[in-house]
Amino acid sequence: MKSNRREFLGAAAAGAVALSHTTSITQGAAADRTLRMGVIGVGWYGMVDAKAALRVGGVEVVAVCDVDSEHLQSSADELEKLQGKRPKTFKHYEELLDLKELDVVVIGTPPHWHPLQFIAALERGLDVYCEKPLSYDVREGRAMVEAAKKHDQIVQVGFQRRQSQAIQDAKKFIDSGAAGRIVQVDAQIHYRAGTGDATPQDPPASLDWDLWSGPGPKIPYSPQVGHKSWRLEKTSGHGHLVDWGIHLIDATRLVLGESMPKRIIAAGGLYELKDKITTPDTLTAHFEFERCPVVWRHRLWGATEYMPEVNNGIFFYGEEATVFATDSRWVVIPKSNSAERQENTVKTDMGTNHMADFLDAVRTRKQPCCSIEDGYRSTATVQLAMIAHETASTVDWDEKAEQIVGNEKAAKLLKREYRKPYEHPYEHPYKG
Repeated sequence: MKSNRREFLGAAAAGAVALSHTTSITQGAAADRTLRMGVIGVGWYGMVDAKAALRVGGVEVVAVCDVDSEHLQSSADELEKLQGKRPKTFKHYEELLDLKELDVVVIGTPPHWHPLQFIAALERGLDVYCEKPLSYDVREGRAMVEAAKKHDQIVQVGFQRRQSQAIQDAKKFIDSGAAGRIVQVDAQIHYRAGTGDATPQDPPASLDWDLWSGPGPKIPYSPQVGHKSWRLEKTSGHGHLVDWGIHLIDATRLVLGESMPKRIIAAGGLYELKDKITTPDTLTAHFEFERCPVVWRHRLWGATEYMPEVNNGIFFYGEEATVFATDSRWVVIPKSNSAERQENTVKTDMGTNHMADFLDAVRTRKQPCCSIEDGYRSTATVQLAMIAHETASTVDWDEKAEQIVGNEKAAKLLKREYRKPYEHPYEHPYKG
């Protein structure tokens, strides 16, 4: 459904109202000079982020980049309607980054492209909003953290649920001690995954499939893998836990005040969607954090949920109460049968708030809510779970040394080889 400029400005006004009760970011961003933004990857979420930035205000999208010419055309058309000025278009991100007028860049490409684009942007002195997961492999993530430290630019990672008022309120309740000691956390997102045609075929004429594949393996193109569906492909998105579940693992870490788990095991497989996707349609992962164990579960097929209101969310099991938290709702179930449940609904425009937090940080030079180090920890946590699953083994993680201990087979998966001529940034710092 397409929106016109009047509809968009109406939505922008509504977004500003939603922000006003917790922050004055919108007013601050609009009052200062206009920030000039470039967006790399505009097939879907890059445009979501770009429109969030326009809702915040004080931003002009001056350039967009994509390896699909249809994405470039449609995104430039839409942005021209929304902001009254057409952005420049590029196929190669290096050319976009070379624009002298850029202040900030949004990276909305698949994660196998994030490290090279992220580091190249930092080397050009740009502030970066990078979508999650931060990277494809653990070592890429570390290289990105080190690059951010070296160049000292503002970085925000796209963990938008850090802006959920419901999750923030649940954290305050748990921090108060009202739930008692948290003994276990269960997180889950069950849904029926839609799948496309997985038959290898020629890519659309508008798409440069070799460039889309980039440093990752160049697998045969199919509609199931191309564009949005890459999320359930092992060589690019790495599956549901890494793509979507990562939001809840990040939120869990935030609520518990935890860093990374010390031990991870995982089990699951392809039971229904074999030959359609290449990552588990059913998975359970057990994370041993210092404070308590965290269990992740997902199922991408099967019957309708018995309780659909909890199919996407986190259960914090405390000695005095259980707390359930999701994007816009949190519930307290007291231990005492005589006490009533507390149902709380708090809606938040998480995407707009997260972008506003980033743009405010760009202007004030203060760290936004999701640092590069924190984004790395959440990303590496779910990557370690996939390593545990792929090797059918226990992963013991030494966080200080950043090594998998006593498991050579698993340790080899911390870093994958890049397709030539691309060079992995962990061993070959990228120069743009």
